[in-house]
Amino acid sequence: QVQLVESGGGSVQAGGSLRLSCTASGYTYSSYCMGWARQAPGKEREGVAAIDSAGSTAYADSVKGRFTISQDNAKNTLYLQMNSLKPEDTAMYYCVAERGTIATTPAVADFSYWGQGTQVTVSS
Repeated sequence: QVQLVESGGGSVQAGGSLRLSCTASGYTYSSYCMGWARQAPGKEREGVAAIDSAGSTAYADSVKGRFTISQDNAKNTLYLQMNSLKPEDTAMYYCVAERGTIATTPAVADFSYWGQGTQVTVSS
């Protein structure tokens, strides 16, 4: 079955950087669109970024210019480089996956497969 395991979360001051990683297994990685979603306490899940096997990407407006999603297909690993972090970026971050491409998949927050999450805390 699909397994997604995140790592790289932590605590950082505003303006700092973190890099999240997600190792995927149990499916044909190249057939899926991968992404990152987040959820802060008391708030709804929010799609952050997505990338498909062709390298097409999509970002939430709130992170454009600060976050970069990338992947290493040979390692079945997804990354999220987060720069210029803000306190409002504080949330549990989840690696997510959905069969298809950027053009055919639903919103990232509605992807079918989710990892266990990694906490990101940004202090002011």
